[in-house]
Amino acid sequence: MTHPLVFPPGFVFGSATAAYQVEGGATDAGRGPSIWDTFSRTPGKVWNGDTGDVACDHLHRWESDLDLMAELGLRAYRFSISWPRVIPDGRGAVNNAGLDFYSRLVDGLRARGIRPVATLYHWDLPQPLEDAGGWPVRETAEAFAEYAAVVGAALGDRVDTFTTLNEPWCSAYLGYGQGGHAPGRTEPAAALAAVHHLNLAHGLGAAALRASSTADPDLSVTLNFHVLRGAGDGADEAVRRIDALANRAFTGPMLHGEYPADLLADTSAVSDWSFVRPGDLALIRQPLDVLGVNYYSTATVRLWDGASPRQSNDGHKAAAGGTAWPGSDAIVEFVEQPGPHTAMGWNIAPEGLTELLLALSAEFPAQPLMVTENGAAFDDVVSPDGRVDDPLRVDYLARHFAAARDALDAGVDLRGYYVWSLLDNFEWGYGYAKRFGIVHVDFETLARAPKSSALWYRDLIRSQP
Repeated sequence: MTHPLVFPPGFVFGSATAAYQVEGGATDAGRGPSIWDTFSRTPGKVWNGDTGDVACDHLHRWESDLDLMAELGLRAYRFSISWPRVIPDGRGAVNNAGLDFYSRLVDGLRARGIRPVATLYHWDLPQPLEDAGGWPVRETAEAFAEYAAVVGAALGDRVDTFTTLNEPWCSAYLGYGQGGHAPGRTEPAAALAAVHHLNLAHGLGAAALRASSTADPDLSVTLNFHVLRGAGDGADEAVRRIDALANRAFTGPMLHGEYPADLLADTSAVSDWSFVRPGDLALIRQPLDVLGVNYYSTATVRLWDGASPRQSNDGHKAAAGGTAWPGSDAIVEFVEQPGPHTAMGWNIAPEGLTELLLALSAEFPAQPLMVTENGAAFDDVVSPDGRVDDPLRVDYLARHFAAARDALDAGVDLRGYYVWSLLDNFEWGYGYAKRFGIVHVDFETLARAPKSSALWYRDLIRSQP
């Protein structure tokens, strides 16, 4: 298969997973419980009562999974480290058996010529830390820094890139505001406190990684940016409000060293932000070697008139009783996006990726960027001979890679692209009902089968200079 898409030499072609979604081994080798273990066992929280207890059993099948990555030609693998596997109580005693697993994984990747890219936090907070207050309390950020120092000392001689947090928007707003993600709390003020303490954890964690690593790994954070369109009267105001909560609540302190004044004003009836202490913003603003960008779809918002039936589709449809938008939940509504859609109900808009990368490059011109997640869930069908043809996913990826190429042509410093996800896996509140993988997983036998999209990606990588 020939590909017209040509990327610069050194461009990183990778794929990504997360620990709770693929590892399994929930109680193996000293791992403690996480908030997702608790949440997934709570009736009604996850589709079909699914849990990540077994998931893809990557904990025990990692070597064959790495062989598969090598066969596909991946140049990098972005995985996450399970905090409760490394420090079961969140603080204190280190579980060396857990660290040893990640050490073997990193060595196995390097032996196959695949860059190890390790995310320290992809939503699996140790349950004891949630019992002590979770992300709304400062101590959780301090515990994260301790955990980061442990990981940096153990793996910082061999990991190519450390990412502190994955999508803190989800951790804060879906976990503590809307309630559709673990720990399932619906407390708007707590969600805003979680925003700050996740930001603080990023800053403290990045400093700890830099101090404890014996080599010189790149440091990163991954944010899920909302690419917004406005509709109706007051469109600009609707976009401004959601942009403040979704995007600038994180880029403000991390990259500018301050919270946006309009964010503080918009949320003043919910929180006085007194949890922000003198010196915090300097701690949060750490130099980043690369900024991780997760992109799936766009969103359209408008001001609600207070009378008509209110729409609230922000792309996260898990059942919950709270709001992901403290301070703006009664003011802004999300408008259903026109199709086509993925199986998640998310609209397919490759041009949104180009737009996002251009906007970030304009705001942060010296900051290298990396697409750390992009991909799509579709209702895959396994043929009688075991093949999985997924032309919709192939088309989705081809169009989004072309959008990234357009951004490069426009001068964006884009260093690479990680397809989400390598494997079909536990898709959070959707359990095993949604498949994002370029590799099919039979959840009865756990057999792996590369889909057409995986072969397309292999050929794209092979076609590069």
